Amino acid sequence: MIVAGIDAGSRALKILLWDAGRQRPIAQAVRDQGPDHDARARELFDELLASSRLAPPQVARVVATGYGRAAVSFAHSTVTEITCHAAGVRRHVPDAATIIEIGGQDSKLLRLNSDGTVRDFAMNDRCAAGTGRFLEVVAARLAVPLDALGDLARRAEAPAPVSSLCVVFAETEIIGLLASGARPEAVVAGVQAAIASRVAAMLGRDAVGPLVFTGGVALVPGMADALARVLGVPVRVSLDPQFTGALGAALLAVRQASAPGGGP
Repeated sequence: MIVAGIDAGSRALKILLWDAGRQRPIAQAVRDQGPDHDARARELFDELLASSRLAPPQVARVVATGYGRAAVSFAHSTVTEITCHAAGVRRHVPDAATIIEIGGQDSKLLRLNSDGTVRDFAMNDRCAAGTGRFLEVVAARLAVPLDALGDLARRAEAPAPVSSLCVVFAETEIIGLLASGARPEAVVAGVQAAIASRVAAMLGRDAVGPLVFTGGVALVPGMADALARVLGVPVRVSLDPQFTGALGAALLAVRQASAPGGGP
């Protein structure tokens, strides 16, 4: 049985085709979001099917998740990203107890029960200062690639203080720091520490491990280390973290398709 998980995020679209018999992905791809989430999802879905030599009827079920999940018209069902990230992380880390997911426009904290279900969660979706957008702004201001931020931060003797809770004001603060002579590497280290501190505020003192970091920002070098320093516990980066939500959606698609009356 072949299923598909679609994570229609606010800034990126991720699709994963899953072979339930072999318990492995067949194909996966990511693309920047567009104004028409449905058309963008359909286009990428068709491309993945073509590259895998599959026809739409061969996909038993499609589950969509993420910010734009309701716009994916060809999905058989939708599931919240909270549930999908929990399922995706648990696939690779069966004993994960806490999940930190940071994407382009929001960040989430999930606490899991021993059976992998979500016990409770917190979300920051009101301010971009704790998300990937914050790092994009910093990279643009410093004129460096996003994936170079980790190397810069590692060269910092100490992080520069970045205290603003709004990405607009934080950018102004960063401009001021650079103008006053702060080194770029110190600024990057300060930004990573600021993001980690916002996550720590959501987590409180309940940092139960294993703690797994996922989402697109988990791909940015240095962020996992920044989280570990602030939280005081080891932080493990999920395998292929940008596709965790899509993987979880695909795994839930298998469950739905296997349930009585669970076909398309």
